[in-house]
Amino acid sequence: MRLSELLVEQRVPFETLLHPPAFTAQKRARFLHVSGRQVAKAVLLHGPEGYFLAVLPATCRVDLGRLQSLLGGPVRLASVREIVEVFVDCEWGVVPPFGRRYGLPVLLDDSIGPDTLVVFETDARAEAVRLRCRDFERLEKARRVRLTA
Repeated sequence: MRLSELLVEQRVPFETLLHPPAFTAQKRARFLHVSGRQVAKAVLLHGPEGYFLAVLPATCRVDLGRLQSLLGGPVRLASVREIVEVFVDCEWGVVPPFGRRYGLPVLLDDSIGPDTLVVFETDARAEAVRLRCRDFERLEKARRVRLTA
């Protein structure tokens, strides 16, 4: 099922945004002429309980030390090979923030306000969706935590 079909099925209001292929969240922001704070990136991580997604503003970096303390064990970035193995229905290297589709828990950076309109990558490098963070949070059952330094 395509992401747009899932959002329609779940009655989540969203806007589809087409743009030139973007290989980073910051480039996506530039292509769409929006602030990097309005674009969320997803990072696949491996922690004590297995894989999970961290979703944070494109302008920020994951604080692995903070996550290790929070989760009570080692946390590392997933390799490109692991990303390809987890997201088999996506373009090569794409990490969509919709982890529930892949059985992954989602941690959401608490700096993104619930009413914020956020741009998220889909399963393709040339497509994004814009929706309210609260709708993303509800759909993903995301856990809000401080992910950045």
